[in-house]
Amino acid sequence: MEILSSKADGILTIEFNRPERKNAITSAMYQSMADAINDGERDASVRAILIAGKPEIFTAGNDLEDFLKSARSSDGVALEERAVFRFMLALSGASKPVVAAVAGAAVGIGTTLLMHCDLVYAADNAKFSMPFSQLGLCPEFASSLLLTQVAGYPRAAEKLMLGEAFLAQEALDMGLVSKVLPVADLLPYARAQAAKLVALPASSVRATKQLMKASRNAAITQTMTAENKLFSAMLEAPEAKEAFTAFFEKRKPDFSKFA
Repeated sequence: MEILSSKADGILTIEFNRPERKNAITSAMYQSMADAINDGERDASVRAILIAGKPEIFTAGNDLEDFLKSARSSDGVALEERAVFRFMLALSGASKPVVAAVAGAAVGIGTTLLMHCDLVYAADNAKFSMPFSQLGLCPEFASSLLLTQVAGYPRAAEKLMLGEAFLAQEALDMGLVSKVLPVADLLPYARAQAAKLVALPASSVRATKQLMKASRNAAITQTMTAENKLFSAMLEAPEAKEAFTAFFEKRKPDFSKFA
């Protein structure tokens, strides 16, 4: 199973389990995670959701081969019907608190999804990146809005325009994560924080989350739709084709011929 999900003590744990491919995410994995979150939303025994990877890797982002194959096979399919969109809608719309534990690399959507979680903890080996511009693409799933809100425009512009990686301490300074811990302590700490949420009145936790997110929900939905429409168009553009061809040919892309 490339996505492990389990329920215990009021916590639904969703874990990336494809270490041989650096936890790169396929459409089937997105669907599994969407199904798990939706099931957790319906299950009254679930009072918190925990998302984790492995000690050495959170996720390398999209499995590019599967990503390109899915993008072609989904031509003409509404964005909302694609597995990745279903997952992100489930995550961003979850009424129950979501805790994330990040160790190792969190690439692309691996960083984006954290902005839709409530409590985010990072190991001291965590490394974040959103290399959309390097692939001839644009930000996704409201990251252009949420990162700007969290980190301010100058730092968000640096991370989204240059697409360069940054480490756990900088993520903490930016406000992307709440705490940095040794790798061995990360998952126990995140699970303990989730357990604290479980012990609180569920209605109070849900109401607090709802109130905190209410003022930005419309903006998130609007931005997410605009980004993903542009993302889909750019995926078919020459710049993205050059970026992906260069990736698979293991060479540096040449964007100099594009205006």
